[in-house]
Amino acid sequence: MSGPLAGVKVVDLTTVVVGPICTRTLADQGAEVIKVEAPGGDILRYLAAGSRTPAMSGKFINFNRNKRSIGLDIKQPEGLAAMKALIAKADVFVTNVRPQGLERAGLDFASLSKINPRLIHCGIVAFGRGGPYYNRPAYDPIIQSLSGVAGTFERATGEPRFVPMVMTDHTTGLIAAQSVGFALYRREKTGVGEAIEVPMFENMASFVMSEHLGASTFDPPEGPTGDMRLLSPDYRPLPTLDGHITVRPNNNKQAFAFFDAIGRPELKDDPRFRTALTRTENAADYFTIQVEALATRTTADWLEIFAKADVPAGPYNTIDDLMDDPHLNEVGFWHFDEHPTEGRIRRTRVANTFSGGMREETLPAPQLGRNTREILAQMGYDEARIAAMLETGAAFEGAS
Repeated sequence: MSGPLAGVKVVDLTTVVVGPICTRTLADQGAEVIKVEAPGGDILRYLAAGSRTPAMSGKFINFNRNKRSIGLDIKQPEGLAAMKALIAKADVFVTNVRPQGLERAGLDFASLSKINPRLIHCGIVAFGRGGPYYNRPAYDPIIQSLSGVAGTFERATGEPRFVPMVMTDHTTGLIAAQSVGFALYRREKTGVGEAIEVPMFENMASFVMSEHLGASTFDPPEGPTGDMRLLSPDYRPLPTLDGHITVRPNNNKQAFAFFDAIGRPELKDDPRFRTALTRTENAADYFTIQVEALATRTTADWLEIFAKADVPAGPYNTIDDLMDDPHLNEVGFWHFDEHPTEGRIRRTRVANTFSGGMREETLPAPQLGRNTREILAQMGYDEARIAAMLETGAAFEGAS
């Protein structure tokens, strides 16, 4: 095993997407990730459509590669003791269990740091402590609704909508992985672990308002909130003669090349479009010109024209189109593996590369409790103790 996080041991008590994308990111970079699952397992095993065998949905497989699964019932004393024994030897503990539940189980940072002072304790929560929402449950749509993500659609189209991905889970999970990396770096200098709290709401509110605070950055405001280029109803792939295309000329060189390409060179002297600022102030007119021009040629024609003019442009891909995108195919983005229980599967490769080395072995997403025996044995549990835990249900293999 190589990669920048080789040798880092992570105990993963997370479910669904926000936690698993954090720990998958750590695992993809070489960390050893042990996924602890309660009886029944991660709900994502069942929540998404599309599977060949029970409890192994395609979505679960995508978010849980490079991990091993141990089944523990931490409501039983022996199961909780095994959980704490795992954490005592770990570098990182990642959880999206609500804080009060962690405290009841003695899995909060104050308790765990006594048995492992070097532990990085990363708690992913819906809402940060100190506010009225703290310790409430929430999933991605709740955070999209609260944080203004859905509100950007209302400003643009008149109707609040959710991004049709669990975007706030993805974003917060990646921020959590980044935060773990920061904390590991500090621990290298201090030798001491720390607690990290990663709140979904605050992170996504920052995400939205960094884009859209706009003129209200100033106190008193110099104008309304919102970047009107992004909130335009025409901020979308635009129709061509035979499909759609996205063109985004931003600086003067690109915008003037765009005007030449569409046969409207006189627009370079139009006061509405002479600078990036005036184009922003007249975003509606700028989009109207794009809409009218792009409808006159095919997508392929425009892509060729804009490539020669060095104007940023790209075709519109559906979800299905991505599986045959020529760039993704050329860079080896898609991998096909033989999963030990699910057969041939398609997966994405790790997008980012490190010249110092990458993780070499890809572990398949595990069946529920598939690695319970081996992990307990590696912890020093003898066969009799393992058998007793399996008998009582404190530990389990497969459905429980």
